[in-house]
Amino acid sequence: MASSTQPSIKTKPVLEMQGITKTFNGFTALHDVNLTIYPGEVHALMGENGAGKSTLMKILAGAYIADAGEIRIDGQAVKMTDPGQARNLGIAIIYQELNLAPNLTVAENIFMGSELKKGGTFIDRDGMRHQASEVLRNLDASFDAGDLVSTLSIAEQQQVEIARALKHKSSILVMDEPTAALSDRETEKLFEVVRRLRNEGIAIIYISHRMEEIYALADRVSVIRDGGYIGSLERSEISAPRLVEMMVGRSLQDLYEHKRQTHPGSVVLEVKNLSDGRKVKSASFKLHAGEIVGLAGLVGAGRTEIARLIFGADRKASGEIKLEGRSLNISTPDDAIKAGIAYVPEDRKDLGLFLEISSGENITMNVLGREATSGIINSKSLFKIVADAVSNLGIRLASPSIRAMDLSGGNQQKLLLARWLAINPKVLLLDEPTRGVDIGAKSEIYRIISDLAAKGVAILMISSELPEIVGMSDRVLVMRAGSLVGEVGGSTGEAITQENIMGYATGAREVAKS
Repeated sequence: MASSTQPSIKTKPVLEMQGITKTFNGFTALHDVNLTIYPGEVHALMGENGAGKSTLMKILAGAYIADAGEIRIDGQAVKMTDPGQARNLGIAIIYQELNLAPNLTVAENIFMGSELKKGGTFIDRDGMRHQASEVLRNLDASFDAGDLVSTLSIAEQQQVEIARALKHKSSILVMDEPTAALSDRETEKLFEVVRRLRNEGIAIIYISHRMEEIYALADRVSVIRDGGYIGSLERSEISAPRLVEMMVGRSLQDLYEHKRQTHPGSVVLEVKNLSDGRKVKSASFKLHAGEIVGLAGLVGAGRTEIARLIFGADRKASGEIKLEGRSLNISTPDDAIKAGIAYVPEDRKDLGLFLEISSGENITMNVLGREATSGIINSKSLFKIVADAVSNLGIRLASPSIRAMDLSGGNQQKLLLARWLAINPKVLLLDEPTRGVDIGAKSEIYRIISDLAAKGVAILMISSELPEIVGMSDRVLVMRAGSLVGEVGGSTGEAITQENIMGYATGAREVAKS
């Protein structure tokens, strides 16, 4: 991605938030937080989920009222009491969940709440469409002001939100995780819009946990941790190690808590000549008790397919799976679960969680039969399972009745882990265990994985993030084109490094040997 080329020009701040404090029912969400924003800058606001970023922005937007502190707009103190006041002061927020009416046109959404009138009575739809078209033209939008919002992509709907902010002549634009649902191409187009708005003097507060976006856009970064203001960095000071330390309170080197296992336990899982006849070709390996084995390879190498074959999600064409020396006949996931094999898939929303039901029900989904006698479920036992999981895994829940879909990405991932840990697995298959979660949640998930290994669980961890594989694995198996082609760490004598792993994954090691 292109880097930011326009440094912020510091004049007078357009926004000052000083000493902002907010509590909810005795819980302190923000304590003495400061934030200063200048015109014509992209100011990244970072922090792990639950740090207080959204609460601070909702106070700015008038959705919440601060218990203490002061807000100044262009040097003037204001008491923010409702969203309408914030909008009139030039503040616009684009939430991750877009706030548009899908059955109305683009122009009607842009003018919602401030419709043009003819003669003071009738809505001037032609005038609205004409003015909306001018704003869209400035954004290089490829759709028409008369199009229904329901026909637009997520990226185009974001442009409608931006157009609405521009129509209200907003001087401060807040963007909350704006690329979460965008493709790389759509993300780059959004970046072009952001840079253009910055160059026009608009102050942009950009909330994201993606480091590459911060490098590409941010003129400055401010970090909030546990409801408190940690500090701000100028563009020249921004680096991944420094940001990680500010967000989680420890260095990047300490992020991976796992202490490499040099004397693993007995063999728990043995896979011999496993194949699906298509994407996996005669794979053989062993997992030991208390061992974390990384499974690395390029996209399409067959890593996920191996996990699905072991778990019975896909049918094997040949090969043998042994658990503690006993041959298993796994034809369905239920067979794997009964044997003590758990699988956390890479897509938690589509393949893992039941988003519409409660968090507590998600945790206990796999043990309902075990916790029932004569068809009667032991509610007390289920309650304890949920309470223990929430406590042990650090799942942030106001109540177990909260739906899974209403949790952050990190808490959703821990919820999915909790469900599989409830079966007390002997083998845990993890497929991209930290995908789509912030750095704080990653740190917590690494701790959970390390704790499980220390308790003797045999873990196979698939990850596309090489630093994660290197930092968490006792040894690493490498796949290429459906075959296991190499191993590093353990008894091989080869160091677990990104270079060694990629040498096997790309075939460079074999070329060098030939």
